[in-house]
Amino acid sequence: MGKYHDLAEKIIANVGGKENINSVTHCITRLRFKLKDEGKANEDVLKNMDGVVTIMKSGGQFQVVIGNHVPLVYADVLEVADITGEATEEDAEKGNIFNRLIDLISGCFQPFLGALTACGMLKGFNALFLYLKLYEAGSGTDLFLTAAGDCIFYFMPVAIGLTAARKFKVADFTGIAIGMAMVYPTIQASALGTGKPIMTLFANTILESPVFIKVFGLPIIANNYTSSVVPVILVIWFASIIQRLAKRIIPEMVQTFLVPMFTILISVFFGFLIIGPIITFLTNILGSGFTALYEFSPILMSVTVGFFWQVLVIFGLHWNLIPLAMINLSTLGFDTILAASFSASFAQTAVVLAMFFKLKDKKLKELAIPAVISGIFGVTEPAIYGLTLPKKKPFVISMIGAAIGGLITGLLGAKSFIMGGLGAFGFVNHIDTASNDISSMVTQFIAVGVAMVFSFVATMLFWKDDEVTEETEVQNEMGVRKEVVTSPVQGNMMPLETAKDQAFAQGALGKGVVIHPTVGEVVAPFDGTVMTMFPTKHAIGLISDNGLELLIHIGLDTVQLDGKYFEAHVEQGAKVKRGDKLVSFDIKAIEEAGFSVETPVIVTNSADYLDIIETDHKEGISSSDELLTVLV
Repeated sequence: MGKYHDLAEKIIANVGGKENINSVTHCITRLRFKLKDEGKANEDVLKNMDGVVTIMKSGGQFQVVIGNHVPLVYADVLEVADITGEATEEDAEKGNIFNRLIDLISGCFQPFLGALTACGMLKGFNALFLYLKLYEAGSGTDLFLTAAGDCIFYFMPVAIGLTAARKFKVADFTGIAIGMAMVYPTIQASALGTGKPIMTLFANTILESPVFIKVFGLPIIANNYTSSVVPVILVIWFASIIQRLAKRIIPEMVQTFLVPMFTILISVFFGFLIIGPIITFLTNILGSGFTALYEFSPILMSVTVGFFWQVLVIFGLHWNLIPLAMINLSTLGFDTILAASFSASFAQTAVVLAMFFKLKDKKLKELAIPAVISGIFGVTEPAIYGLTLPKKKPFVISMIGAAIGGLITGLLGAKSFIMGGLGAFGFVNHIDTASNDISSMVTQFIAVGVAMVFSFVATMLFWKDDEVTEETEVQNEMGVRKEVVTSPVQGNMMPLETAKDQAFAQGALGKGVVIHPTVGEVVAPFDGTVMTMFPTKHAIGLISDNGLELLIHIGLDTVQLDGKYFEAHVEQGAKVKRGDKLVSFDIKAIEEAGFSVETPVIVTNSADYLDIIETDHKEGISSSDELLTVLV
């Protein structure tokens, strides 16, 4: 039990209970809740609660301002509420099913975007080195770099198993185990099979499915789950239901091992038996649809493939188009499906390049360039899952750009003649070696160029990064390099150690200065929020928009005046701008009552900053003059 356990219990109760919490994070001073219903929160109780400075609502968050000890309170909140801090499947952010699905998928990738991007770059560089013949394909160097680059893509269900488990509140290692089971090499080889199937389901229909193994006498439809995303997410969602049921039924004393055992067993079985085959059926239907579309209009098919290709990749539905392309190559000597999809990765890459110039989030900006590099080599997962899909509009722009590229290939009759390299190395796939005809390759250069120009320009013109994410807020609050505090009071400035009150003089409450006022007026020294307005009006606590906490204490022992000679012009919780009048006071009357008006101005969360530098200006400082420079 932590130091702030009681406070955590009160906070949770007054935000509507743990059932009302979707997620909670923290920054320097605040607990940041995402609540299902903010109307259930007792705002007045929270504002007046001991240990809580104030509450604020911004950006879809219900923020409880605590102070610089917020990490300790946060830890106890997680313990009391029995939550991880991650958003659940019941996220409070409403929207249509499509948007919520996109948020779910992209959210599953957020924790390992760095590794995903790194592996994508390794795949690209390996392809480059092979193209330059720095070493032979199949050599030890090639195998090593292939393993390093392919690992996270091949075993994607394992990583997604963990992140999806956190989304759906399944035990971490249960999710990992499920992901491992779905890519278990032996069962993959057996399920896919290479020989004659033992039976065929739905023969002579578009749902025709070969079966190579049975489990408990039930047929398992062949499917490849390596590199897949959606199947494992669906299986983990199903596992969350099984886990909840298991916890209700199984006695608590044996839940530790029996709950994960039954969760893994049942979810993996139904994953192979039902969930995976559903994806297979969808790909079969999709493949038949594209075949029919090509027979109707090759140009329309090219546009459609280009537009939807990245969507198909996300859901793993593109796999059934690959066999169609291979059939075309073997029977016709060329293929138009892969040719139509060729511009998609380049359109995606151009969008990300444009996003680099417009992104506000420094962490996302850092991901953009590596994503561009891997995208050039045809590896677009870092771009999709880390950047374009979460932002939605850039992803749609890339779809339109890819469709334009597909239209050009369809109109000019571009064909691919081999299944070779990806990205920049894929242009040679469009050379007809039998006749040395390079017209299809030239067409692809045109199609890719047009798709990239459109995607880049459209993103620059029509997309604005006005969404402030949780990570951005945290970074801004903790990563501001310099913040200037102007003087809240006009008068003469003195070092803090000259204060007559020893608590202030010794810096017990933080670093700052003392001002001897010549004008009885306090103004806001920055843009921020009134954290605390003492009932006696002799002291006011502020927090800047960047998280700097400031105490302005008017006079010494003036609390004894019980508000006499003081007038507040703002209320607790009010948003203020630099220069706004906060408090006025009668200097002469206070001094005649026997009290000093010397006013300490203290940064109460001084420990959060590298240094706090006072101005050289000592006498006659005005409310527009710089008082303190705070460095992070």
